[in-house]
Amino acid sequence: MNSLFKASRALALLACLAGVTSIGSLAQTVALSPTSLSFGNQVLGTASTVKKITLTNTQVLPLSITSIAAHLTDYVATSTCPMSPATLAAGASCKISVTFTPSVLGPRTDTLSIADNASGSPQTVSISGKGVVAVSLTPTTISFQKQVVGTTSSAATLTLMPDGKVRSGAHAVFSALGSLPGRRGWMLWCYKHIRGFATVSEAAYGVFARHRSFFYLVTNFLWGIPVAPETFRVSSWLFLRMLGTIYLIAFASFGVQAAGLIGSRGILPAAEFLRAAQVYFGTARYWNVPTFFWLSASDAFIRADWMAGICLSVLVLAGVNWRGLRLALFLLYLSVVTAGQVFMAYQWDALLLEAGFLAIFLGSSPVIPRLFRWLLCRFLFLSGAVKLASGDPSWRSFTALPVHYETQPLPTPLAWYVFHFPTWFHRMSVGSLFFVELVVPFLVLAPRRVRHFAAGAITVLQVLIFLTGNYAFFNILTIALCLFLLEDAILIRKVPKRILERIPITVSNGRWPQVRNAFYKIFAVLVLFVSGFEMAGEFSGVRWAVADTVIRAIAPFEIINTYGLFANMTTSRPEIVIEGSLDGKTWLPYEFKYKPGDLTRRPIWVEPHQPRLDWQMWFAALSDYQRDPWTIHFMARLLEGSPEVLSLVDNNPFPDVPPHYVRALLYEYSFTTATEKRTTGHWWRRQLKGIYISPLALRQQ
Repeated sequence: MNSLFKASRALALLACLAGVTSIGSLAQTVALSPTSLSFGNQVLGTASTVKKITLTNTQVLPLSITSIAAHLTDYVATSTCPMSPATLAAGASCKISVTFTPSVLGPRTDTLSIADNASGSPQTVSISGKGVVAVSLTPTTISFQKQVVGTTSSAATLTLMPDGKVRSGAHAVFSALGSLPGRRGWMLWCYKHIRGFATVSEAAYGVFARHRSFFYLVTNFLWGIPVAPETFRVSSWLFLRMLGTIYLIAFASFGVQAAGLIGSRGILPAAEFLRAAQVYFGTARYWNVPTFFWLSASDAFIRADWMAGICLSVLVLAGVNWRGLRLALFLLYLSVVTAGQVFMAYQWDALLLEAGFLAIFLGSSPVIPRLFRWLLCRFLFLSGAVKLASGDPSWRSFTALPVHYETQPLPTPLAWYVFHFPTWFHRMSVGSLFFVELVVPFLVLAPRRVRHFAAGAITVLQVLIFLTGNYAFFNILTIALCLFLLEDAILIRKVPKRILERIPITVSNGRWPQVRNAFYKIFAVLVLFVSGFEMAGEFSGVRWAVADTVIRAIAPFEIINTYGLFANMTTSRPEIVIEGSLDGKTWLPYEFKYKPGDLTRRPIWVEPHQPRLDWQMWFAALSDYQRDPWTIHFMARLLEGSPEVLSLVDNNPFPDVPPHYVRALLYEYSFTTATEKRTTGHWWRRQLKGIYISPLALRQQ
C-alpha cells in the first residue's frame, strides 16, 4: 500500500510538472485596440488631443513590457502599463496615451512600438498626422466695382498670415518665422527695433522675390525641400557607442604597456615624475598636473586606473547613458595622459580628451553637436594649414606623400606598394589631401546637404590613412566626429530598425532650463574664444594677455586644444638599433615588436593599438639623446633586465643574465625597390650612419 501511495503521488507530481510545462510553452499574445491612430491636421507646434490605445494581456502568464515608444519626436506616448520588472497580470488591460505635436509641415507617419515578452514582439500601432499652419484670411470679403463685360478688373490682394494681419515682403517672412517654434522671433525684433534693418531686409527680399526659381534650386541643393529642423538624437547615440569603443581601445592599448612605460620599474616611473612636479609646482601641482595618481602612483593604482577605464568603456558601449560615467572616463584618461609624459603626448590623445569632455554634455543642448562640428573643422583645417605655413618644400611642390609613406613612424604593408605608384598619382593625392584639409573644413559648417558631402570626403581620407599607416584610434575617432554632420532625418533611413528601437525617443530637459541654456551658451562662447585665439596665435602671432591667461589656465586639462599633423615632412628615415653585449666585443640587437629592424620583416598592421615605445623611438631618431633623455632611462632598464620593459620589445637576446653593456647605433632605412624585394625578399635596406649612444654600463659594473 505504501509503495502504491508513493507511485500515485509521483504520477500526480509528474502531471503537475507536465501542466506547468505546457502552460510555459504557450505563446504569449497581446491584443491592441485600435491598431492604428489618425490625428488628422494639427497646427504646427501645438499638441493634439490625447488618443488612447488599450493593451490587453490575453494569455495566462504575466506580460513583461520593456518599452513603449515612437521613432519621431512629434509623437509622445505615456501609459498606465507597468514597465519591466513589473508585469501586467494575465487578462488585465492598460491604457497608452498618444499626443501629436508636429515639428514640421506636412504628413508625419510613424509606428508606435511596444516591446515585451509576447510572441511577435514588438507589437506596433500605425500613427499618422499632418502638420499645418493656422491661418486666417484678410480681408474676409472682396467687393469689385462695376466692370465692363469682357474686361479684366484690377487685382484684389488676399494676404494669408498666421495671425490674420496684413503684412508683406520681409516683414511677412519674419512674422511667419516668429510664429514657429524654435525662438526665431529675433529677426522680427531686429526688423522692428534696429534702424536700417527693415530697409536692407526689404531690398534683399526684392532680390529673392525676382529670382524665386533660382533661389528655390539653391535651397533644395543646400538644405533639401522641405526645410525641416535638424535633430541629432540618432547621431548622438551612435557617437556615444563609438566613443565607448574608442575609450576601450585607448585604455586597453595603454594598459598592456603601462608597467613598462610608467610603472615603478618602467622607463619613466610616474612616481618620480610626480615627485618632481611637486617640487616644481608646489601647491599648484593638482591644477597643473591633473591626475588621480596624486592619491597613489603605485603599480597597483596605475593598473586600477586603466582597468576601471576598460570597465566603464564597456558600459558606455553597451548603452548606459549616465553623464557621470562619461565624466569618469574623461578624468581616468586625463590621469593616464598626464602621468604618461612623452609616451601619451600625441594629438589623438588630446583629441580624445576634447571630444570626451564635450561628450559629457551631449544630449543636453543643441549647442553641443555644433561644438563637435567646430572641433572637427578646427582639427582638419589646422592639419592642412600648418603644412603650408611651415614652408616645407615637399608639401608646396606636391611631392610629400611618397616620402611620407616611407618615413612615417609605422607604415603598413600597403604603404610599400603605394610608395611605388607613379608620380602623377602622388601629386594628385597631395592635391586631394589639401582639398579635404583646407576646403572641406568650411563645408563642415555649411548647410546639411553640403555637410553630407564633407562627411563622405573626410571618411574616405581617413580610410586611406588607415590603410597606409598605423595611427592608433585617430582614424576611428575622426570618422566618429563625422556623425554630427548627419542629422536624424538621413540616419533614420540608413540605420537598421532594430538599432533605432534601442534609441530613446525623448530626453528629459531637467530643471532650470533657462539657467542650463545660459550655461551652454557661455560654454560655447568660451570654446570659440579660446580656440579662436589659439588659431590666431598659431598663424599670426597675435596675442592678448587676457586670452593667454585663460588658455594657460585650462591647458593642463586638454579640453580645448590646437592641432596640426605632419607640418614638416621628414625626407629620410633614421632608425635606432639598440644592442647589448656581455664582453664589449660581441653585440646582439634588441628587436622591437613593430618598428623596422630586421630587413626581411614586412611592415606590420597594428592599429588601433599604439605601441608607444616604438613610436617614441621614431621621434628619438630624429633628434639626439640629450633632447630625449628617456632613451638613457630605457637603456638603463635593459642593463637591469627589467621584465616590465623587456615585455615592450620583441626579443631579449640575453634571457639568462642582463647584458653588461648596451649601445645605440643609428641607421638610415629606406624601402627596397620591387626588383630588390623580388630577389632578396627584403622590405627594407639600410646604411649605418654612426653611433647614437656610446656603450653604457651600470655604475656597479
